[in-house]
Amino acid sequence: MKISGKVIHLKRKPMTVLGCALAAAVMLGAVNAPAVVGASAAQRQLPIYCVQRDQKMISISFDAAWGNEDTQQLIDILGKYNIKATFFVVGEWVDKYPESVKALHDAGHEVMNHSNDHAHMSKLSREEIIADVNACNDKIEAVTGVRPTLIRPPYGEYDDNVISAIRSMDMEPIQWDVDSLDWKDLSAPEITKRVTEKVQAGSIVLFHNAAKHTPEALPTILESLLQQGYTFVPISQLILPGECGTDYTLDHTGRQCPAA
Repeated sequence: MKISGKVIHLKRKPMTVLGCALAAAVMLGAVNAPAVVGASAAQRQLPIYCVQRDQKMISISFDAAWGNEDTQQLIDILGKYNIKATFFVVGEWVDKYPESVKALHDAGHEVMNHSNDHAHMSKLSREEIIADVNACNDKIEAVTGVRPTLIRPPYGEYDDNVISAIRSMDMEPIQWDVDSLDWKDLSAPEITKRVTEKVQAGSIVLFHNAAKHTPEALPTILESLLQQGYTFVPISQLILPGECGTDYTLDHTGRQCPAA
């Protein structure tokens, strides 16, 4: 997940400006240029960045890896508009805030995997990746009763080994095509402008819990997109079911398309 970890997930207290700048540099490369990941366009494996949809259907997601000061506020805002979102949570966050994980689930939101301790997965072996993902899945399932089927790799980092290991577990790796950049402490109007101008049918939008101005921006964003005719669904309902390469394909941007 790009900017949602102990280093990048701009939780204002323990962070440093240098650490955030370095993290941002890493993430911008990973997110804005998926073509750099893997050996070649023909061989590399990609997560899902967005989905080919004829209907004006989108998903909004939140990465939770650090703070917890606004989780209930986000639940309340989403509830006001009867919108269900997908929250990618780190296992250590589940350990710290099990009541918030349960509250998310009880409110009808998807609680999905964001790794157990926000490690750089591309530096792990296949066995280590599987063990890490299962550890987080176990924690989420213990609280919600539902085992995650989606994962967002920490820092938005991945390589062929990461994607292969995840899909071997019958899980789908998820990125995003619309980045709110709320971790940068952008103002609410700036966040709103970024999201509403970039969204299209099949988009996956990235927010973070504990981002400074997201609760302020979110109602305006939701109202604007609802007025434009968009419907919101959790990511598991946005993506196409089946097997990559058989039931659907991914183009060079990570857009999921129905198989021909």
